[in-house]
Amino acid sequence: MSVTSRYRQAWEGFWSEASDEQGAVFWDAEPALTVGVHLAFFEPHLAAPGLPVVDLGCGNGTQTRFLADRFPHVVGADLSAAALDHARRADPAGQAVYRLLDAAEKTEAETLHAELGDANLYMRGVLHQAEPDDRQPLVDGLATLVGERGRVFLVELAEAAGLVLRGLAQSADGPPPKLVPVFRHGIAPGEVADAAVPEYLRAAGLTVLASGETPLVTTEYTADGSRIELPSKWLVAGRTG
Repeated sequence: MSVTSRYRQAWEGFWSEASDEQGAVFWDAEPALTVGVHLAFFEPHLAAPGLPVVDLGCGNGTQTRFLADRFPHVVGADLSAAALDHARRADPAGQAVYRLLDAAEKTEAETLHAELGDANLYMRGVLHQAEPDDRQPLVDGLATLVGERGRVFLVELAEAAGLVLRGLAQSADGPPPKLVPVFRHGIAPGEVADAAVPEYLRAAGLTVLASGETPLVTTEYTADGSRIELPSKWLVAGRTG
């Protein structure tokens, strides 16, 4: 099963119009506030730190390049070719490798695993953007990529984020400017129940090793100058035994 063509086209349209300017995209926050924070949660649970690292849903590669400064073999993978164009332009030295990937397609996940072997995965804010019918196949693809030794780190919007986003969208002044293209291209986040994420992982044969809460930091600000942060939950999972 692969993602719907509508979903793929929405992301192509979004990234084709997106600016190369740092921070122009709503969720493209500085690595020091995102992956840099997440690694403190993730690294203690890595059974094999030397494995390749896949940044799944890498977008324009901001977090990927940070990972490539810290791990020897990093792959930025995304469904959108336009997103990968942004990532490659921002990485002229080729710190990371970039790969077009539909992780919900079993054969694509299997092909990448055959090339890399087991991998550690970083995925921030992707599952809640997937169509409901694609969520379990996507997590199944993660399980294929981590294999027996890898670990996956997920950060996903909590249910409480839906209320925040609806408030922003319905503001009297209209939604914040960086949210407008997200809604226009039809990729507004869907709500995933907090309890559903660990169930997706378990159904894929993975064990949740640790979990917690951390805000999903954005690049947008409210009228009073406060940075918008969305309630989110993180999980580390892998195979055990």
